[in-house]
Amino acid sequence: MQSKHRIYTTSFASVYPLYIAKAERKGRHKAEVDAIICWLTGYSLAELAAQLESQTDFETFFREAPRLNPCRSLIKGVVCGVRVEEIRESTMREIRYLDKLVDELAKGKPMEKILRAGK
Repeated sequence: MQSKHRIYTTSFASVYPLYIAKAERKGRHKAEVDAIICWLTGYSLAELAAQLESQTDFETFFREAPRLNPCRSLIKGVVCGVRVEEIRESTMREIRYLDKLVDELAKGKPMEKILRAGK
């Protein structure tokens, strides 16, 4: 039996400041990171704050997401040397989708393209 990757049991709140810092180093804003997370998961800002407060782990964070965005399948590319569209395990794929969106934000991509607007 294969054990779970440790990111699954890591609290989302412990990684969240790293997403914010990455964006802010590139002149982007916390509100944009929050918008990306809410777009991807369906959490409202209040629900996101509650998840952060409760120290929810990544696996639970994505399992309890109110409405995973159907357009997330349009997210393509490489994160940590792996193509996100080729990741078979669903929770890891969701985590990597979020990583990819934050990367796009930090690289200066416009929000409407990050959020796959109009698709």
